Amino acid sequence: MMELRVLKYFLAVAREENITRAAAMLHLTQPTLSRQLMQLEEELGVQLFHRGKYRVTLTEEGMLLRRRAQELVELEEKTRREFRRDEQLRGEISIGSGDLEAMSCLSKILGSFHQLHPQVKYQLYSGNSDNIKERIEQGLLDLGLLMEPVEISKYDFVRLPAKEQWGVLVREDSPLAAREFVTAGDLEKMPLILSRRELVLKELEHWFGERANQMEIVASGNLPYNMAILAREGIGVLLTVKLRCIYEGLRFIPLSPPIESGTVLVWKKAETFPPVLNALVNYIKNAF
Repeated sequence: MMELRVLKYFLAVAREENITRAAAMLHLTQPTLSRQLMQLEEELGVQLFHRGKYRVTLTEEGMLLRRRAQELVELEEKTRREFRRDEQLRGEISIGSGDLEAMSCLSKILGSFHQLHPQVKYQLYSGNSDNIKERIEQGLLDLGLLMEPVEISKYDFVRLPAKEQWGVLVREDSPLAAREFVTAGDLEKMPLILSRRELVLKELEHWFGERANQMEIVASGNLPYNMAILAREGIGVLLTVKLRCIYEGLRFIPLSPPIESGTVLVWKKAETFPPVLNALVNYIKNAF
């Protein structure tokens, strides 16, 4: 008879597509997990996985079991929550985000959620979209606030209403500091400091148009604060998004034509969440 415990093991392997990684997350040895999966296949009389050298993927029978297992696991957790209805929701939620205006929007939601559930704690990680996605895949983050353009086909998500406005941070004594906006022509052959994210670079190259081959990138990074320090020392002009903070000795000037980037809050698909995370995800969905 199938056990819910084994179905949860199966779902973890289906999600990670790697038995070694799933075993580590489940605090099992790889041989133990492999044996449990083979016993499940023997019990059902079907092959659930295509086993490659570095990756396992679901067969058609495996995909059917994943849907059914997800339903059973969610039903079990819902039943447990109903019997614990009077208990205070508690736990820790880990969230990754870049330095984004959208964090103000998300923080308001977290603030109202925290008023309802004061025993919930939060752990924040700062990084760019690539760093955050990697940590979500590793199981180190529950949620990630990502700036577009970004590949999110592997995730469930909600799109936040906030937009990130692009511009430059220049020294107050720069000839550009008196401008209301800057164009690609203004930045031609100027030393630039910008994000190392490939998709962001392509977006900026598109904005530069024919002048893209004149871009002189002298430094790159993943968070704006350290790059702003370089700009303050005159190393280059920092292409970045506008933030609600003041960089001493620097002035933000928007781009023309303008660039605005959307933001998305993502989490893993086909994931069985602990009650605290499930409650927050549903709260955020309803808020937006």
